[in-house]
Amino acid sequence: MVTVSKGLLLLSLLGSALATPAPYVTENDIGERGIFPTVSINIPAGSITGLSRINIEAFTGIPFAQAPVSALRLAPPKPLDRPLVNFDATQQSAACPQFLGRPGDPSLLPNLVSIVSESPLFKKALKSQEDCLNINVFRPKGTKAGDNLPVLFWIFGGGFELGWNSMYDGGIIVSRGMDLGKPFIFVAVNYRVGGWGFLAGKEIKAAGAGNLGHRDQRLGLEWTADNIAAFGGDPSKVTIWGESAGAISVWNMMAYYGGNNLYKGKPLFRGGIMNSGSTVPISPIDGPKGQSVYDQVVAASPCAGQADTLNCLRNLPYDKFYSAVNSVPHVLGYNSVALSYLPRYDGDVLPDCPVRLLKQGKYAPVPFIIGDQEDEGTIFSLAQLNTSSNTKDIVDYLSNVFVPGFSRDKLTELVTAYPADITAGSPFRTFIFNEWYPGFKRMAAILGDLVFTLSRRWFLSVATTLHPEVPAWSYISSYGFGLPIVGTFHGSDILEMFYLGGIPTYLSNGLHGYYFNFLYNLDPNDASGGTSPGKSKVNVNWPRWDNTNRQLINFFKVFFTTIKDDFRQKAGDVLGKYMEDIIPYM
Repeated sequence: MVTVSKGLLLLSLLGSALATPAPYVTENDIGERGIFPTVSINIPAGSITGLSRINIEAFTGIPFAQAPVSALRLAPPKPLDRPLVNFDATQQSAACPQFLGRPGDPSLLPNLVSIVSESPLFKKALKSQEDCLNINVFRPKGTKAGDNLPVLFWIFGGGFELGWNSMYDGGIIVSRGMDLGKPFIFVAVNYRVGGWGFLAGKEIKAAGAGNLGHRDQRLGLEWTADNIAAFGGDPSKVTIWGESAGAISVWNMMAYYGGNNLYKGKPLFRGGIMNSGSTVPISPIDGPKGQSVYDQVVAASPCAGQADTLNCLRNLPYDKFYSAVNSVPHVLGYNSVALSYLPRYDGDVLPDCPVRLLKQGKYAPVPFIIGDQEDEGTIFSLAQLNTSSNTKDIVDYLSNVFVPGFSRDKLTELVTAYPADITAGSPFRTFIFNEWYPGFKRMAAILGDLVFTLSRRWFLSVATTLHPEVPAWSYISSYGFGLPIVGTFHGSDILEMFYLGGIPTYLSNGLHGYYFNFLYNLDPNDASGGTSPGKSKVNVNWPRWDNTNRQLINFFKVFFTTIKDDFRQKAGDVLGKYMEDIIPYM
């Protein structure tokens, strides 16, 4: 039975995992127009009105595509077919429909998430609706066309099942850029998640409707290329940045159309930042795993037995479609990061598995930063209470949930690369402590490495071998060391970058300094440029990662250091050996 203390921990993790809607002061609450003056701007997309805050200007909820409803539900996004006219961009942008868990889910965390998400207060804050393809733009106050500021294009995470752009108040991070002498423009794109954005199946492939969330992201990048100059941004200096599913999306934008990141003959971006995510060995969109999810959705809807199930799903009332697509296992439940909804290669926007696209060099080779939290797997290992530290139990779990049909001998080789010794698991370096259930720390180490930390190392090895001339930097974050059960957990970097990062500290100054330097100069160590060249200078030189110098930077609260990227090398070697073998089974 889960104790009260464990329940409280889960509730606290829920708050961290979902963050909260960004701290907008909405008109519905206390009358935003009465607090902040408005600012109007004409852009190629039309005329819009935003808010002039204390030191930044915010334009939120700007549509970049037609509403994906009716015939456009489960269909590629279409650009707006008419200009905006005096569009009110002063309100919190609407979220796309979310997959936040199911009432009565046997796993505690998804059930708690569902209870919270169904509350009237949460629904009012979220403003979830299908007409949700919008963009938020934040810029320093007084910025004008011709200022040519660099652009940071943010792609939120959430397991491709939840998340929305207004979770992240870009005003906070833009203000930090100004403080450090690196003013820039922040753009946050909304994209469809869950069954709205990443439903798979042969029916989806035949309709050319695969990876809709990625298509939304790409259209958002194209909108930015067309319109950001009018905001004072430089479309030739766009860096794409994402966390978790957003980081995987950054890589998939690099591999989109096999590496074609050109739009109107010019690159859509010149650099990438990937927080906790890179390439994933995924099966085809019409493979057994994707088809199974599609069939489950149809079976849970009134469309079962219909001749054209896809057309039926498109025309379902919202509540019936919502119920059907959210009837499958959730990311915070027992199935964990064996996601129901995720990008699968479709022979179109993703012409092959991203793992193979990487090895074939079919991606846009731009400078990038990639890194992980030290304890990526902890929050994804909370619900597997019926497993143990026994190798056979963990192999059974991985075989049944993650890679059905994959060689058990190979899975056993991977699992045995992780000692059953409680002191070796995650949260790492915590001795005998933090064992949530027997085998929790071993499970957390394996899941974190499999999806994030060691797959990152394999990604880096391949990319820097193919393109040694393209610089790459990597990191590991340990600033949550000592936090019970979860350690430096997946997503804790978002708290540090956006929310806690609004307070100048050694950690926030360092993290922001590196990122803003990269945004300006494609080098986290180069503090030149901006309004105060050198102000964002950082204290520790961040070495480039390459196959002869596998060095990464290790972030702690009050100091940074560099370490060799060779921890858990045996497990990394096994994972790399079978990375392509796993593809048909994921």
